[in-house]
Amino acid sequence: MSDGVLERLAALKTMPITDLKGQWRTLFEREPPPFNRRYLESRLAYRIQELAYGGLKPETRKFLEDLGEQLASGKKVTLRDEHRPVSGTVLLREWQGVEHRVTVRDADFEYQGRSYKSLSAVARTITGTRWNGLVFFGLKSQRRSA
Repeated sequence: MSDGVLERLAALKTMPITDLKGQWRTLFEREPPPFNRRYLESRLAYRIQELAYGGLKPETRKFLEDLGEQLASGKKVTLRDEHRPVSGTVLLREWQGVEHRVTVRDADFEYQGRSYKSLSAVARTITGTRWNGLVFFGLKSQRRSA
């Protein structure tokens, strides 16, 4: 972050509430809501950064608007985990010389005729230790991506 932005963000913490409300009027071009100081600080900090570095990508904004419309209409909304395979996928994993097959279903996973709520539960059954199921089945790297 540039020094100017950092200085503005740091100043929010010590700024009197009347000055925070003045900042709100300047940055949002409307009256501030009747919420607490913490709320005003967090929204102002976001707005300062948004104006300096840009806001949400158009596709993210569209996704959120569509999601809001779905929620407002009363439709059931389910968000798909980007790492979760589609229903019907069969995952294969060899562990200690034995091949293990897991079938992905709409709401759960099937392994050896039993239903499991998560791949981590399946991995624990197979190994006897705690595992991230996505990592165990190779659907996600163990390293964190930057």
